[in-house]
Amino acid sequence: MKYWLMKSEPNAFSIDDLEQMPNQTEHWDGVRNYQVRNMMRDQMRVGDQAFFYHSNCKPPGIVGIMQVVREGYPDFTAFDPQSKYFDDKSDPENPRWFMVDIQLVRKFKRLISLEELKQQPQLEGMKLLQRGNRLSIVPVSEEHWNFILMLDR
Repeated sequence: MKYWLMKSEPNAFSIDDLEQMPNQTEHWDGVRNYQVRNMMRDQMRVGDQAFFYHSNCKPPGIVGIMQVVREGYPDFTAFDPQSKYFDDKSDPENPRWFMVDIQLVRKFKRLISLEELKQQPQLEGMKLLQRGNRLSIVPVSEEHWNFILMLDR
């Protein structure tokens, strides 16, 4: 099993939105970065777990855990001219963009803020905390995963 951190702006899709979805499950669409696409397409597997991270808000931080319940498949929003994620260069026969389905595991008791994460020496080297890292999905080491779980007590 691998561990991930997946970012979403709460005004676009929050952990509360995920909680309200049927079976607390939804597709993670709209990714338009090749490196992140490759992670979803080639590396994320059913059973992998991810921190749900609220980004571009005050304060940003980790708000819960979700798991991958469907491995990478073509992001159909890229084919829909009405979608804000439409990409006229993406073709259903040769899709450019992929997504995974995720399901809520649990909400955290509290938000673990980016600021709090930055203050933890045990999280040194965590991709999220590296300068200039703006990817919407990043891998998380098992060591960092377990330490963050201890912060939600």
